Amino acid sequence: MSWARETVLAPVLNRRLTLEEEVRAPDGAGGWTRAWRELGVLWAAVRARAGRELDEGGRALSRVSHRILVRAAPMGSAARPRADQRLREDGRVFRIRAVTEADARGRYLLCWADEEAEQ
Repeated sequence: MSWARETVLAPVLNRRLTLEEEVRAPDGAGGWTRAWRELGVLWAAVRARAGRELDEGGRALSRVSHRILVRAAPMGSAARPRADQRLREDGRVFRIRAVTEADARGRYLLCWADEEAEQ
């Protein structure tokens, strides 16, 4: 079933994801430390798309792209996901690459995200 058809039938948003944004602070040695701050919880429908294996710095990584459907929030709202943020579900992390409206009425947003796991 296509996403457009699902939005007409009220999609099942049954996955509890935490929206997070990156916070950087000086580390005192001329660099930065990175932490993630929770912004809130979004209920979502998560669908895997494609996966591949990568070799980054001698580490084997598995990367899977996902389409994540959430309820829409107004532009500028802290509840609206952005491409520089991530969604977390327990130990799983989905880095958001892009966000767009999923339906013509603007009721849902579609997040294109990547999940990486070290093998």
